[in-house]
Amino acid sequence: MTLVLNLILVVQILSAMAMVGLILLQHGKGADMGASFGSGASGSLFGATGSANFLSRSTAAAATVFFICTLALAYFGTRPADSGGGLMGELAGKTVSAPQGASAASKPAPAGSQGGLAQIPGSAQAPSSSSAPAKAKP
Repeated sequence: MTLVLNLILVVQILSAMAMVGLILLQHGKGADMGASFGSGASGSLFGATGSANFLSRSTAAAATVFFICTLALAYFGTRPADSGGGLMGELAGKTVSAPQGASAASKPAPAGSQGGLAQIPGSAQAPSSSSAPAKAKP
């Protein structure tokens, strides 16, 4: 999967650089191709009117490739990762339990039992009368 992502990323970067180059080669309104290459419009590289169509279509193609690569990277980036392929991926789905020879004292007490542990303030269960200190009446 990482090979596909890297390939899409390389294509996206190349299409972005192609778009930058093609946009910089295009001329604005009123300028002709001859101004860019130092010759007249009739002697330009693409002919008298061919440069505008070629550069604009090439830019549109590069922009389309860039857009498709961006959507593909967003799609693959939001998918959950595969858990296979490593120790951390294997341990993520498993819970760690105490060894079989461990005593009951090392295991945590259930949530509702006192077990010698201090009561959490604001909990529903009141402390037992044997462990609560007696209040003296004044």
